[in-house]
Amino acid sequence: MGYTLSQKIIKNHLVCGEMIPGTEIGLKIDQTLTQDATGTMAYLQFEAMGIDRVKTELSVAYIDHNTLQNGFENADDHRFIQSVAAKRGIRFSRPGNGICHQVHLERFGVPGKTLLGSDSHTPTGGGIGMLAMGAGGLDVAVAMGGGTYYIPMPKTVKVELTGKLNDYVSAKDIILEVLRIMSVKGGIGKIIEYTGEGVKSLSVPERATITNMGAELGATTSIFPSDEITKAFLEAQDRGEVYTPLSADEDALYDEEIKIDLTSLKPNAAMPHMPDNVKTVEEIGQIKIDQVCIGSCTNSSLYDMLKVAAILKGKTVAPGVSLSIAPGSKQVLNMLAGNGALADMIDAGARILESACGPCIGMGQSPNSAGISLRTFNRNFEGRSGTADAGVYLVSPETAAVSALTGVLTDPTTLGKMPVINMPEKFIINDNMVLLPDSPDEAKNREILYGPNIKAVPTGKELENDISSKVLLKVGDNITTDHIMPAGAKILPYRSNVPYLSQFCFGVCDKTFPERAKKENGGIIVGGANYGQGSSREHAALVPLYLGIRAVIAKSFARMHKANLINSGILPLTFINESDYDEISQGDDIELKGIKDSVLSSADAKLINKNTGKEYSLKTDFSEREINILLAGGKLNYTAKTK
Repeated sequence: MGYTLSQKIIKNHLVCGEMIPGTEIGLKIDQTLTQDATGTMAYLQFEAMGIDRVKTELSVAYIDHNTLQNGFENADDHRFIQSVAAKRGIRFSRPGNGICHQVHLERFGVPGKTLLGSDSHTPTGGGIGMLAMGAGGLDVAVAMGGGTYYIPMPKTVKVELTGKLNDYVSAKDIILEVLRIMSVKGGIGKIIEYTGEGVKSLSVPERATITNMGAELGATTSIFPSDEITKAFLEAQDRGEVYTPLSADEDALYDEEIKIDLTSLKPNAAMPHMPDNVKTVEEIGQIKIDQVCIGSCTNSSLYDMLKVAAILKGKTVAPGVSLSIAPGSKQVLNMLAGNGALADMIDAGARILESACGPCIGMGQSPNSAGISLRTFNRNFEGRSGTADAGVYLVSPETAAVSALTGVLTDPTTLGKMPVINMPEKFIINDNMVLLPDSPDEAKNREILYGPNIKAVPTGKELENDISSKVLLKVGDNITTDHIMPAGAKILPYRSNVPYLSQFCFGVCDKTFPERAKKENGGIIVGGANYGQGSSREHAALVPLYLGIRAVIAKSFARMHKANLINSGILPLTFINESDYDEISQGDDIELKGIKDSVLSSADAKLINKNTGKEYSLKTDFSEREINILLAGGKLNYTAKTK
């Protein structure tokens, strides 16, 4: 029996464990990346470990999220990250150089290597055959220090692509189709591998769009083979020497298989407020729109931008529509400026934004009240745009550009033949916005620069045997990290200041939660299925920890958030009988009696509802390593004890 592509890479990086789905494995990490919304905390944690230099093959710190400097906070964080990067052996991608995933794909990604990033869309690297995974900042910090990264061994899903995309149908429509089939929780505990003849018709930027949005499936990662298309892309980036051909064995066995005929696909859109709420553009119909945003790490490549420019050329954006475009990197922006495509966009009335995440994380360009916004982004969670009652639709660059001209959601295939897009054989190479770190000798005299907004990392306390507390909050299914710890221009500058950040916790669900948590001196949260889906932001665990949350009891957890809860010393427990969720109410006094003993013995735990007198069984689903982390009160405490 042969291996799948991801199994081959895992086998080559296996430090401990057996490749049996569901059991814990430890992986060697070759590369790491951070971005500034999560990076400050990650580097504070790295500093707390007392390690002089990173031990990875390559680590890069990107500034791409908090680029709106409305006050000193973001600039101070950037200065802090730059000083840590110089001292600890990390490359520093300056503001304006571009979005971490786009730049890493262009300049640093290597087929067959492992990449761990403090951003959930790190699987973008799967577009060139990397095993690229998102994780909480603490896991990335440990990996930078040479530590092993642990995950449950994933199952593998084969997505076989046949045929070829028609004009005006694109990679975004493929991944939206996969989301329609699998749902936002269908990829949990799985790696998605793309195979079939249809793969050969997709460029690296198209493949990266698909692997990027695999995060929305809840998947561990997604991956394409490294082939002649990959080789051509790397050679065009003047990095042909890192190319390695990689593919699954012909007799590889998969846990699931999905077939998609590319020829039959039509333009898709994810409707509010979830990426798997997918219909064809034709089915949705010509709804009036107010805003179009093109860019983000999903669709900001040169290929995407050239298609948009070709559609806009010689035309004008509809009077009632605001169109913004953010090229994904300095390289992309330079090349658009050089070939005239940027002028075509500006001529049509587009507002050109800097090469950064921007509107995708609510950092500017919020829609008008109750506005309809078409976005080429990866998430349309409620309130994420910065406007609570906006209706956000996720679409392809082609659908976005055409709709910006018509003023209504428009099926681009009605335009007939797509303009021919000629990609350059060579990209402009200029890495002057990536700063190399100090040498070890120079680093000895480097001062790390802290700003007044940078506060200490909260730490948990050792696990007690009995926990009696109140259910402070009860929420439903598919609660995202945006629900738990929102992003946006008003909140993101305080990512390095957990005490201040805490006042926004669960603001989308219940604005009274932070005050009640403080009044009750903490408590317990009850959630539905797929609790904590979305981004890798560990703030969605660190802030509840600061507010005194002892445990989260849910029907099921998203992978990264469960890991972040454990790393923070918060117990993630699951209902054995999901129907028991219905019998617990917000405000109930509950007891987890003998919980430490249950965790130690991997036995079912007992939840006693003191209001009703009923008992319920909970699963303690932890590896031996996770048990020790929980007993210690979190990974920082555990690491300090085991140094």
